[in-house]
Amino acid sequence: MSKNAKKNTEPLFHITKRANISTKRAILVRAIAVLSSFTIMSLLMFILTKQNPFTLIASMFDGAFGTPLRAWVLFSDTAILLGISLALTPAFKMKFWNCGGEGQVMVGSLVSAMAMFFIGDSLPLPLLLILSVLFSILAGGLWALIPAFFKAKWNVNETLFTLMMNYIAIQLVTYFLKLKGNAQGNLDPMLEFSIPKIFSGPYFLNIILILAICAIMYVYLRFSKQGYEISVVGESERTAKYIGINVSKVIIRTMLISGTICGLIGFLLVANGSCSVTTTIAGGRGFTAILVSWLGKFNPIYMILTSLLVVFLQKGTSFMGEIYRLDTSMADIFIGAVLLFIIGCEFFINYKINFRKRNKEVK
Repeated sequence: MSKNAKKNTEPLFHITKRANISTKRAILVRAIAVLSSFTIMSLLMFILTKQNPFTLIASMFDGAFGTPLRAWVLFSDTAILLGISLALTPAFKMKFWNCGGEGQVMVGSLVSAMAMFFIGDSLPLPLLLILSVLFSILAGGLWALIPAFFKAKWNVNETLFTLMMNYIAIQLVTYFLKLKGNAQGNLDPMLEFSIPKIFSGPYFLNIILILAICAIMYVYLRFSKQGYEISVVGESERTAKYIGINVSKVIIRTMLISGTICGLIGFLLVANGSCSVTTTIAGGRGFTAILVSWLGKFNPIYMILTSLLVVFLQKGTSFMGEIYRLDTSMADIFIGAVLLFIIGCEFFINYKINFRKRNKEVK
């Protein structure tokens, strides 16, 4: 049988990893993914509501930026989400899957509220706020230190450990509210102890403080010796040990940093927000921050954009749902579709599809 007569058994296509891709091209792919998701979801909304797709998109921007107050709330919520994402990022770079950001924030909020509740009447406001933030940072750090110690000492699975500690944090807050809460199960507002009494409003401080942490985290991860150690441990613990890095020390130190930042966010949610504490004060941000950190490639600068996108989608779709009386699940579907497209486009950034070339027949 001749070679030409043989059947071509080569697969129709095969996938190979890209050697490299320019930053501009990667940004273009992600932008196309976002635009594609908005286009598809706008068409779906048009089918359901019979509204002009451009009107639907405009309502999203109106819900996020329509008034100065909405814009301030958007940027403040973005800062809070970014802060938690920054807290989780060092641990993720180290391949320590810290899924306990929610609980660490909640514990920081609880300790801050307890400080205001028990010693608020006996101290001047500036001293109270200083003690509250110190207590919150310490509580968040210690809460993160527990799974770090077990991981470093006995290699306990950190994902399950940190997840379970979230539920313990919820129960601690629930117990405190039963002891000191009002008839509705919440602490009475403690507005006289709030940061807005000192600053002009509840939003400006969040934005400035988190941007400062973002800059510090960028320098820390990229240029410091400890940031280098985190990267090496994340690549290979064996390599880290071989070159003399104390892996257990790096794990404990890095998680301590994550916990302290989460504790600080907990303080901001209480002292610069509701001035109270509930079991939902973190609002699921501890889990959303995992997505933000991953989408931002663990780069604090990129994470500013991913945080803004996620919060914009949350605010915009919620407002659009209210205007057009859509079920709340539609907003979640819209957000999920956009994020799915962004995650999916990473495949085309990192890999390429090579189709089988048709062999020309030899005469």
